[in-house]
Amino acid sequence: MSEYKDSLNLPQTDFPMKANLSQREPEMLKKWQAMDIYASLRKERKGKEKFILLDGPPYANGHLHVGHAVNKILKDVVVKSKSLSGYDAPFVPGWDCHGLPIELNVEKKHGKFSRSKLSAAEFRVACREYAASQIDLQRTEFKRLGVIGDWDNPYVTMDFKYEANIIRSLAKIIRNQHVQKGYKPVHWCLDCASALAEAEVEYAEKKSPSIDVRFNVLDNVDFWGRFNHVHKGMGPISIPIWTTTPWTLPANEAVALNPMLQYVLVATPKPEQFLVAEDLLSSVLKRYGIETHTILGRIMGEKLSGVKLQHPFYEKQVPVVLGDHVTIEAGTGAVHTAPAHGVDDYLVGKQFDLPLINPVGDDGCFTAATPLFAGLHVSKANEKILEELRRLHALIHEESLLHPFPHCWRHKTPLIFRATPQWFINMEQNGLRTKSLPAIDQVEWVPDWGKSRMIGMIENRPDWCISRQRVWGVPLALFIHRQTGEMHPDTMQLMEKVALQVEKEGIEAWYTLDMKDLLGSSAEDYQKSMDVLDVWFDSGVAHECVLRSRPELSFPADIVLEGSDQHRGWFQSSLLTSVAMNNTESYKQVLTHGFVVDGQGHKMSKSLGNVIAPEEVIQTLGADVLRLWVASIDYRYEINASKEILNRMSESYRRIRNTARFLLSNLNAFDPEKDLVPAEDMLMLDRFAMEKTRVIQEEILEAYSTYQFHLVVQKLQQFCISDLGGFYLDIIKDRQYTMQADSRGRRSAQTALFHIAHALVRWMAPIMSFTAEEIWQYIPGQKPESVLLTTWYEKLTRLPDTEIMNASYWEKIRAVRDAVNKEIEKERNAGKIGSALEAEVYLYCAPHLKTELDALQDELRFVLITSFAKVIADEAGPTDAIVTEVPGLSLKITATTHTKCERCWHRREDVGANNAYALLCSRCVMNVYGQGEEREYA
Repeated sequence: MSEYKDSLNLPQTDFPMKANLSQREPEMLKKWQAMDIYASLRKERKGKEKFILLDGPPYANGHLHVGHAVNKILKDVVVKSKSLSGYDAPFVPGWDCHGLPIELNVEKKHGKFSRSKLSAAEFRVACREYAASQIDLQRTEFKRLGVIGDWDNPYVTMDFKYEANIIRSLAKIIRNQHVQKGYKPVHWCLDCASALAEAEVEYAEKKSPSIDVRFNVLDNVDFWGRFNHVHKGMGPISIPIWTTTPWTLPANEAVALNPMLQYVLVATPKPEQFLVAEDLLSSVLKRYGIETHTILGRIMGEKLSGVKLQHPFYEKQVPVVLGDHVTIEAGTGAVHTAPAHGVDDYLVGKQFDLPLINPVGDDGCFTAATPLFAGLHVSKANEKILEELRRLHALIHEESLLHPFPHCWRHKTPLIFRATPQWFINMEQNGLRTKSLPAIDQVEWVPDWGKSRMIGMIENRPDWCISRQRVWGVPLALFIHRQTGEMHPDTMQLMEKVALQVEKEGIEAWYTLDMKDLLGSSAEDYQKSMDVLDVWFDSGVAHECVLRSRPELSFPADIVLEGSDQHRGWFQSSLLTSVAMNNTESYKQVLTHGFVVDGQGHKMSKSLGNVIAPEEVIQTLGADVLRLWVASIDYRYEINASKEILNRMSESYRRIRNTARFLLSNLNAFDPEKDLVPAEDMLMLDRFAMEKTRVIQEEILEAYSTYQFHLVVQKLQQFCISDLGGFYLDIIKDRQYTMQADSRGRRSAQTALFHIAHALVRWMAPIMSFTAEEIWQYIPGQKPESVLLTTWYEKLTRLPDTEIMNASYWEKIRAVRDAVNKEIEKERNAGKIGSALEAEVYLYCAPHLKTELDALQDELRFVLITSFAKVIADEAGPTDAIVTEVPGLSLKITATTHTKCERCWHRREDVGANNAYALLCSRCVMNVYGQGEEREYA
C-alpha cells in the first residue's frame, strides 16, 4: 500500500478534529469584534424588510443562570435565522435597572436604607453604580454565549433618556384617562415596606390558623321575621364566619352572604342557634363536633341583607351584606368582610358604603388608634386575637391549615392585603380592559394556549397598582394638591418639563427640583409625589422608550420571547401600557418557553446541588454545545438540564462536526472557480445528493420559520448521520480517493460536497454559531467575511422527476443497499467474511427491480461497497437465497476468492492481470498510469 499511497487523493484539511471549544470560541469572539459583526450585518441588510425582536430585559443583578442562557440563546437563534432569511433583524439587548433587587444588594453593603448613613441621593448613586457593574458582568457573559447584538448601545432603564421617556409614557396614559389615585387594598410586603404588583406575587404553602367565629344577631325578632316559615329556637343566634387571617378581624365592617344561596337556621343542644349555607351544613356540624341538631328554617341569602350583628370583640354593630364572591367551597357560607384587607371585601364595601379603615401601618403594626392591639405586629397578632375571642366565647372552632398563600417573589415571605393610598392604572376607566381583550386576538401566540391564558388574566386582573414606596426608581412625577389630592391641572406640560430635566440629570432632577421654578406662586398649594413607579412599568413601556425611540427599530415588535411566567408579567405590562397609550398591541407574536428543571424534573436550587452554571458548561463543553442543547429541546414545556444530558449533546455535536470535517477534507485543492461541474454533467448519485440536500433545506427553513428549532436539530443530525454518513459519503469515498484528481467523477463529487457544505454551514449558523464560523473559514472559494453575513444557500439544483434516476429511484437503491448491508453484517458476525469488500453479492430480482438495478451496470458494486455485485432474474435464484424486506429482492452473499488490490482494496479477478503492476487491479492501473476510469452514475 505504501508504494501507491501517494497516488491516492486522501482527505486533507487543517480544520481540527478536536473542537477544543473553550479555547477556540474566544478567538472567534475576537474576530467578530474586530470586524464589528453587528455593524457589518446592519450594513449588509440595509434597506431589507425589518424583523424586530424586542428583548424583555433581565435584571442587572448577578451572574447568569441557565434560564438566562436558554432565553438569550433562543432569541439569538430567532434573530440569526431571520437574518439568514434576508431580513434586517437588529437586536438591541436591554437591562432592567430600578427596583428592589438592586436596593437589596446595595443594602448588603451599606445596611438597610432606613438605618443607613447614606442620604437618599447617595443611596440612589450607589444603586446606579451597582446596576452598571452588573450590566458589564452580564454583557460579557451574554457575548460569551455567542449572542450577537448591539452590545455597545443596549437599552438600559436607568439611562437618563429612558427614565425621561418613562415619565413621558406615564403622561400619555394619564392623558388617556387610565390613571387614578385610590385608597384600595393592595398586596403589601412587610419586608419591602411597599405595595406589590400582581406579577411580583407568587404562591407558596403557608400554615395558618383556621378559625370559626360567632357574629351574634342583635335583633332576634327582626331576624326571625325575614323567614317565611321558622321555628323559634332557644339560645342566642349567630352567623359563624370562617377565616385564616384572624389579624384582619379588627378591620371587620360586615359579614357577607351570597344572595342566591339557601341558608339554614340550626338549633343545637347547647342551646344555641346559628345560620350557615345549607350545602355546607354537614361539614360545619362535623367541624364543630355537633352530633344532633334541628333545622328551624330555610332562607335565601338575599332576604338577610341589613341584619345587624355584634362584632366579636369590639363594641360596634356590623351589617349583613350580599356578594357573589361568597361560595360553598369551604367555610360556612358567611364571609368576614374587612374592606381594607381584601379586593372582594373592598368591592363589596364600595357597593354597601362600608367604612374603609386600615388599622395596619406601613411597618406591619397596628396603629395607636387600634383598640386592644395597638403597636402589635400582624405576624404576632393572631394569638392575641384568639385569646380575646376565647375570653368572649366567640371562638367556635380552631385548627391549623396548610394552604397556598401569596408571598413576595423576592423575599419569599407571606404578604398581607392592606388599604393604602396608591396610584392605579384602572382597568375599567376609559375601557382599558375592553380594549385590551381584542388586542390579544390580534397577536399570534406560540404555543397557542398562551392566548387563552392571557385572556383569562386580563379578564380577571384587578387594577394595576403602579406606585411603590421605594427609593430607587423612576418617580411618579406628579404635583398633588395638598387639600384635594388632585393632580395639577397643567400636569401634561409639567411632566414634559420634568422629563426634559431628567433627560439631562437623571431621576435625581426630580428630587432636587424646586417646585417654585415650575409652579410659581401656587407651589405652596402642591406637594411632589415621592412614590416611584412599579418596575414592571419601566420595562413594560420599552415599546415606547426603545422601539419608537431608536431609528433602526420599529413599532410594534414582530415578536417577543420570554418564559411562560411573563404572561402575568412583562407580556401583560407591555400589552396594557401599549393599549393605554396607543390603543393597539405592542407585539405581533408571543413565543414562550418553559422553566429549566433538572434531569428528574426538580426545580434547580443551590441547596439541592442541581444548579448548572452556564460558565461551567462553557468551560468544559463549549458554548456551542450549550446552544445546541437549547435548540434541541421542545422549549414549549419544562426544560430538563443535567450534566448527563449536556454530555450526550456533546456527542451529537461531535458527529455534526465530524461530518463537516469530512466535507472539508475532501474539498482539498478544489477551486470552485475552475473545478465546479455543471449540474447536468454531474454523476447521477451526486445530483441526488444535491436534491436530498435541497429537500432537507426546505424542511429546515420551514422549522426555522415556525421556531421549531428542535426539528432543525433533528433534521440536521439525521442528515449528517444517515443521509450523508450512512449513504452518500460512504459511497463516494472510493471515487474521491482512487480516481484521478481532476477526473469528472471526482470533481462531480467535490462539486456536490462544496454545495452541501455551503448549505450545511448556514443551517448550523443560527445554532452552532462559533463552529459554523470556523467551518466557513475552510470552505474554498470567494465568500463574505462571515457566514452570518450570508443568506440561505440558493444553488442546490433540483433533480427532475422526469429523470430515470430521480429521487424515488435513489431511495429505492438506498433500500436495496440497506438490505445488502444487513446480510453482510450477519456474514461478518458469523466470521465468514471480514469487510464488505470481501463479499460477492448476488441479487435475485423481480423484473421491475432488475431493470432498475441493471441501469447502474458495473457501478452497482460501488453503491453497495462490495468487490462484486451481480443482478440476476429472480426465477434463477437458488432455494437458499435470502428473501429481504425489499419487494422483489432476494440475496446471496459469498466470500470472494479473489486477490485484494493493494491500492483500492477491492478484491477483483483482474488483480495482477497487467504483469507490470502485479499488485493492482485493472481499474487502478488505468487511474494511476492511464487515462483514468469513467463513471456515469456512482
